[in-house]
Amino acid sequence: MSRIRGMRGYLASSIAVTCAAALAFPLALSTEAAAAPPAAESPTTDRATPDRPASERTARARPETPSTSTTSAGTATSAAEAAPAAPAGSAADRSIPGSTQSLPLAPLTPPSSDRTLPPTSAAPSSAPTQGLPRRDVRHFSLVGVVWDNPDAELQGRVQVRTRASGTAKWSVWQDVDTHNHEHAADPDTAERTSGRVRGATAPLWVGDSDGVEVRVQAEADGRPRTDGRAVAGDPLPTGLHIELIDPGADPAAEPPPQASGVDTPRGNVLSPEAAASSAVNADLAPLGATTIPALSQKQTEADLIATRGETSDAASGTAKPAAKDKPGVKEKPGTTGKTGTIGTADAADPATGQRVKPYIGARPRIVTRRGWGADETLRERNFSYTKTVKAAFVHHTASGNNYRCAQAPSVIRSIYRYHVKSSGWRDIGYNFLVDKCGNIYEGRAGGVAKPVMGAHTLGFNTNSMGIAVLGSFGTANPPAAAVKAIAKLTAWKLGLFGANPKGKTYLKSGGGNLYRKGKNVRLNVISGHRDGFATECPGGRLYAKLGKARATSARYQGR
Repeated sequence: MSRIRGMRGYLASSIAVTCAAALAFPLALSTEAAAAPPAAESPTTDRATPDRPASERTARARPETPSTSTTSAGTATSAAEAAPAAPAGSAADRSIPGSTQSLPLAPLTPPSSDRTLPPTSAAPSSAPTQGLPRRDVRHFSLVGVVWDNPDAELQGRVQVRTRASGTAKWSVWQDVDTHNHEHAADPDTAERTSGRVRGATAPLWVGDSDGVEVRVQAEADGRPRTDGRAVAGDPLPTGLHIELIDPGADPAAEPPPQASGVDTPRGNVLSPEAAASSAVNADLAPLGATTIPALSQKQTEADLIATRGETSDAASGTAKPAAKDKPGVKEKPGTTGKTGTIGTADAADPATGQRVKPYIGARPRIVTRRGWGADETLRERNFSYTKTVKAAFVHHTASGNNYRCAQAPSVIRSIYRYHVKSSGWRDIGYNFLVDKCGNIYEGRAGGVAKPVMGAHTLGFNTNSMGIAVLGSFGTANPPAAAVKAIAKLTAWKLGLFGANPKGKTYLKSGGGNLYRKGKNVRLNVISGHRDGFATECPGGRLYAKLGKARATSARYQGR
């Protein structure tokens, strides 16, 4: 009986996904024309064949997958994804605006004429230099540099300056964070070995611009690399391109929320991909919802007990460990490995027979992928899951702090496009994102309450989740609202899987520059990216706030 109760949430979600194709197209057909997003200013620019139709580019970048519940690689697909395409000209057929301009860099001889930043000992004028002279381009708001080999690191300095749209005003030279290798899928995974992944810098948000200049200068001081893979001063990676991302316009404004507090689904027709992405959250919000509403503590506990009941062993801390199947295999959430107990418990105290409360924080409000305007045709069509969530890794996006909270959806759409179209990933790498005002956003598709496999902490993506705060926090203090949002989100999500935010756990390394592959590593349940990989992420100032986030998260769980 307990197993039957434990399957409720999984079955409900599976049924919802299966039915999504039938629900997608009839959804508010009468308002289709009014709610349809405007056409993009220009199509996505494919580096190899810029004039190839978008449908062909998408097919090349995202091969078709069989319509099955679970693939051998541990990725789940849905019936909705196999549904017939929407009729040509329908709202579902018109892709969300946004574009990528990919421009090749070339040797600069002589180096850039701009002398405002003299050469340094780390990058003397004699070092190899590539770049792009000042150029007029189409509108863009985010930049990054990519290259052919994902295993080659760019040892040098990347700088850009941009011109604000419609003006003659150029920015000063801005540094782009080159140390982005550690934000990636684990070695030997299907995502990493797809053949589409490229090396990439961190993205940088520059705001609406229509002009760009780039310079990339290699280091030449002979300093050895810490991981032994290469030596500083090596030539720059081959195939350097500057990626200029236009996030497109924000989604159309929503009608007022229903009396229940749940946002009314958008009126335009859902594509099969959008329906599938929304249906995996069917237990939390209706199909097409733009937000998942917050619940009170009491509502969260009641919902948890009603939908994910387990045996009384959970309360006594003697829950059985999760099945020892391979990482990435889809499995119902609510179980943990050796170090956790089931937190989603329909539990009773063995001594008194009274129900005990689970340790979980109130569910926070979460903006869905539909809410921030994800173009679901960009990502891989199937979803990839790990077994459980034992830890949360906190990141910063290193994309700069020069954005307003109202622009956060645009920043996220840009990062999503950069991760998928420019870097060659299956989806955005992070499981969740948080803006400076404390708003929480759904990241990688697959369901906010499920153990979705991310690409955020190289070597430790299995049995973990990644939370990225939009901004750069090496020298800037993170906003208190963002730290509080981390605490709220982890109190809820870790609570679903029985994890104590103030506790420790063990994760097996998939390979990286701190821990060899296969090593069991003891980590804080809420860790910074630098705890699993030698990196500055999430920035010293944000990392210093993680102790407060752990304590607050545990308090929200009732510990």
